[in-house]
Amino acid sequence: MAALKYAGLEDTDSEEELPPGWEERTTKDGWVYYANHLEEKTQWEHPKSGKRKRVAGDLPYGWEQETDENGQVYFVDHINKRTTYLDPRLAFTVEDNPVKPTTRQKYDGNSTAMEILQGRDLSGRVVIITGANSGIGFETAKSLALHGACVILACRSLARGNDAVQRILGEWHKAKVEAMTLDLASLQSVQHFAEAFKSKNLPLHILICNAAVFGAPWSLTEDGLESTFQVNHLGHFYLVQLLEDVLCQSSPARVVVVSSESHRFTEIKDSSGKLDFSLLSPSKKEYWAMLAYNRSKLCNILFSNELNRRLSPHGVTSNSVHPGNMMYSSIHRNWWLYTLLFTLARPFTKSM
Repeated sequence: MAALKYAGLEDTDSEEELPPGWEERTTKDGWVYYANHLEEKTQWEHPKSGKRKRVAGDLPYGWEQETDENGQVYFVDHINKRTTYLDPRLAFTVEDNPVKPTTRQKYDGNSTAMEILQGRDLSGRVVIITGANSGIGFETAKSLALHGACVILACRSLARGNDAVQRILGEWHKAKVEAMTLDLASLQSVQHFAEAFKSKNLPLHILICNAAVFGAPWSLTEDGLESTFQVNHLGHFYLVQLLEDVLCQSSPARVVVVSSESHRFTEIKDSSGKLDFSLLSPSKKEYWAMLAYNRSKLCNILFSNELNRRLSPHGVTSNSVHPGNMMYSSIHRNWWLYTLLFTLARPFTKSM
């Protein structure tokens, strides 16, 4: 007991409670250590239990870790505008040899992007997202940027892209986001975008082909192709081809193609079972907006599957994804009837 009294340990009841003069701290990589201010020394083991611990999980939303001029780690709470040297995760620590969980975490249709990305550190990752100034693209860009990724918003309108950048910076002033011009209805614009990106000498870890038009009236692009087909599929196809070398050099990397369940309600073969190219870019007489959209989404999936077959041996995976039925974004803006249908379905569908 005399030894305990000398060490100051008899004044506390709980095994986890620190004795007077001791302080609990964390390292940059989340390991817990203990500072004895009376003897001016530090140690890894808890002064009473002798256990080693580390903090569990990522910092709460709105918190950021910094280092002062003396090398001491401190924490900034951007939401409440305060700083502290006490790690907010210290309430959730685990022992050095934790038991591995027996079940995997499951996500469902109500899971948010921020929930799924919780605990991910995307620092150093470079991401390109097409059509990122609104809707699904914007929410994707914001979520990845708030987890440390360097995100390039590839948008047809640079003004709207810059506005989206400011909205993300408004949530976290240190977010690494930039807008660049990309008009998928122009193959020349796609080429210029790829050249401009390559001139930055950046890696590319994630390419998300998100931009799309829906319910658009028939029109031809400057390249002489039906606009829905070119914007939704061919422009992205060309973009991936131009950036393929950067993706391979940056492996492990991935391509994500935003498709739709509506791909099931169409066909791109003729009566003999052969691919009918006239269905992909139809004339005005043969054009139906919904069918054109469905065909472009089918092309997305066929492209993604083949891309994965060819590039996965080189460390680049490709996946197509259905984001949710009739999500209320700006995609339905081309016709009032589509807007009405999306509005009626809104209470029953996944939100942005």
